[in-house]
Amino acid sequence: MLLQLESVDRSEDSRKRVLAMENHFRRKIDSHITSLPEGDAQFQKFSTSPYVLLIHARNKNYTKISEIENDILPAKQFSSMETSAGRMVEEVALPAYGWECVASEMHTSNSALDGRKAEPRLLRLATLKSGPRCLNDEMSENFADAILSHYRAWSAEARRAEIEFTYGVLYGTPKVSNKKDWHILRNIKEKRARALTVDPDGRWNCAFQENGISVGVTVRIGLDWWEHLGGPNCFLEVFSALIRACISPGAADPGTHQYLIADLYDIVSTVSVSSDYNVSLLQRSQLPWLFLIARHFCDELVE
Repeated sequence: MLLQLESVDRSEDSRKRVLAMENHFRRKIDSHITSLPEGDAQFQKFSTSPYVLLIHARNKNYTKISEIENDILPAKQFSSMETSAGRMVEEVALPAYGWECVASEMHTSNSALDGRKAEPRLLRLATLKSGPRCLNDEMSENFADAILSHYRAWSAEARRAEIEFTYGVLYGTPKVSNKKDWHILRNIKEKRARALTVDPDGRWNCAFQENGISVGVTVRIGLDWWEHLGGPNCFLEVFSALIRACISPGAADPGTHQYLIADLYDIVSTVSVSSDYNVSLLQRSQLPWLFLIARHFCDELVE
């Protein structure tokens, strides 16, 4: 990964993309931060669960309301950020790699779409989810139905007879998926068995041909999605931009720091990074943040 970061750092095109995305991310993030609930907001705005409040108080052995009050605000802010983070990333990253953001209007042929890119002979479409466990069985079937119901409209609008539809997940791996995303493919197989040209059994894609239109459907999780969007350096470009937008260079935790999370030291340690390693896009104090982010895209750590 560090060698790849050096490659990004040396590429003028990559650097320009990173710096442009950094500015766009910072503007959107700063705007979102101003909309987060503040400590003096009305209690109802925090949308708390009475059960969670009591169980959390038991877990922490709280006796005072003031103790749990200190936990409510950051919990709500995390929840609010998670809800909007995916949309912010889409709005910045898709255009940076030549895609068009699609307004997902309900009850239209675009309701299942977030991104679109028309190529000379191919229409690329994508719906994006922020994490690998966002679907249930009903939602999986709804996505399959949306593809089967609207592929002709998509084809006619773009004047393309070949469509590549991606269900993209912004972080995670196939291993941590709840497999409900794969059920989109299974539902397509069940509903269009005769038209199927690629069977999804044992794989993360399928395809069918119908009404003179070829449709490929692929589930792309984490790194697979980012490479599909912008090539092998896309992941590092996007997250270098995000880290630059969010984390200022500064002091890092000392190497002797003991984290509460059991494996966090192994994840973020820079001990194995050469002392003369140097890239201009990220300072050394920002590398642990890159490692922390990268852990969301792999199943295990290797040297």
